[in-house]
Formats: sequence, structure tokens, C-alpha cells
Amino acid sequence: MGAQRLAFVTLFPDIFQSFIQASLLGQAVRDGLVSFHFENPRDYGLGRHKSVDDTPYGGGSGMVLRVDVLVATLEALEARLGERPRRILLTPGGAPFRQADARRLSLESSITFICGRYEGFDARIEAHVDEELSLGDFVLCGGEVAAMAISEAVVRLRPGVLGNELSVVEESYGGPLLEYAQYTRPTEFRGAAVPSVLAGGHHGRILAWRKTDSEERTRARRPDLYAPYAQAKAAADAAIAAEKSAKRARRKRPPTSAGDIRVDCTEDAQTHAPTATFHPDEES
Repeated sequence: MGAQRLAFVTLFPDIFQSFIQASLLGQAVRDGLVSFHFENPRDYGLGRHKSVDDTPYGGGSGMVLRVDVLVATLEALEARLGERPRRILLTPGGAPFRQADARRLSLESSITFICGRYEGFDARIEAHVDEELSLGDFVLCGGEVAAMAISEAVVRLRPGVLGNELSVVEESYGGPLLEYAQYTRPTEFRGAAVPSVLAGGHHGRILAWRKTDSEERTRARRPDLYAPYAQAKAAADAAIAAEKSAKRARRKRPPTSAGDIRVDCTEDAQTHAPTATFHPDEES
């Protein structure tokens, strides 16, 4: 898997500079695992003032980003990159971003995030993007923070970015449950102690504790996640119980008595070896 290319259409590219240089993302750039690219709509603005927005038709407050300027920006970016990345519009009206989206987007070779500002986008931009995403039910001043959050969630899933590949498996939203609670030293702090099972070193008991803790935390904190998990778990448990019951019934079935079996002894036509054919009594 080659380096992933992430591009951003933004009026404020400087916001990203410390973000892409720090921590794991910065290391991923230095390791050649990801590259970042920026295109400013202001460079394709109209008139002497390089205008990128205008007043909304029908009246109302604020300014709306022009579709012609945004599309020109996208096309210029893609001409420079030599490819058309997946275009994602960041907007409060988009689909809520989930961990499943991060996994899906981590498989893309290139993505362009389109960051809004002011009162939003001319709705005609929607015909020029592949999908619309939102961080949640709240409004930001622009799409840059959302673009950073989503790009970090995506990049960390790329092979080689995290030191421990299991980190992306045993974590919240890696499966149907929230991650279990984590502890480190000191063993006790102001009366709060690390659960003794974790310090005991018994691998099986630790796994059992972590599963139970994941279930309890999810049930208490995210009932919306726990409900489908509990339903699926109940169905699986019922299927296992039914299979065990069927096996017990088969084991209890009385064996066929010798008197109920007819045996035909013949001779193989080629080898002349004796053969036996067993026929359960049809009336038994």
C-alpha cells in the first residue's frame, strides 16, 4: 500500500501546519506514508479582491461560498496532483462520521476535504462531490477542524503509522463495544486502586474482566451501541444452546440393536475379498 495523499480546499491553509508536523502524523509524513496538499479558493477568486463568496439569493444573513470558485479550485488541485481524489464536503448537514467511515476511507489512495466558511456552500457544489460528512450535531466556524479530526482518524489506520498494529483493534469503536478501562502506575491513587485482577497476571481472567468491563461501560455510557450488541449476543447464545440441546438429544438416542440389522456377505468380483453390507431392519 503506497502513500496516501490527503488534500484540503481551505481559505486558511496555515491552520494545518503544526497539525501535520506533530506527533504520529508528522512521523507518517517523514516516513513517506502520507502526504498533505492544499489549495486556497482565494487564488481562484473573482475580481480585484479575489472574492470567493456572495450574498444569498432570497435574502438572509452571512455570505455563501460560490460554486464556480470552489469547482475551479478543485479542478486546479486535481490537475496539479494528476488524479481525482475522492471529494468529501465537510458540512453540518452531512452524514455523521463514524469509525466505520475511518476504516473505509483509510483504504482510499487519495482524498480531498472541502472546508467551508461563512454561511456555508452554494448547494450546487453537492453535485461535484462524492460524499458529505459531519462531525456531529453542532456548528463550527469552518470545516478545517473537522478535516483535521477526520484525517487523523483515517491516517492512523494506515499500515505502519502506529507502532502497535493491535492498537487499532483493541479500542473503542474497533468493534461493537467501547474499550475497557485502562490503568497504569501507581497501583493506588487517593483511595482508587487498580483492579486486582489486572495486576494478578492471569491472562484468562484479565480477558474475561476486560470483556465484562467493555460490556458494562457500553451499557452505561452508550445504550445506543449496547442494544444491538445485546440483541445479537442473545441470538448467538440461543443458537449455541439449541445446538447443544440437539447434540444431547442425539447422544441419548438408543443404539440400533443387533437383531434389527441384516448383514449380506458377498465376495468382491475382482479381488475375491469378502465384503459385508449392513441393512437396518426396515420395520424396526
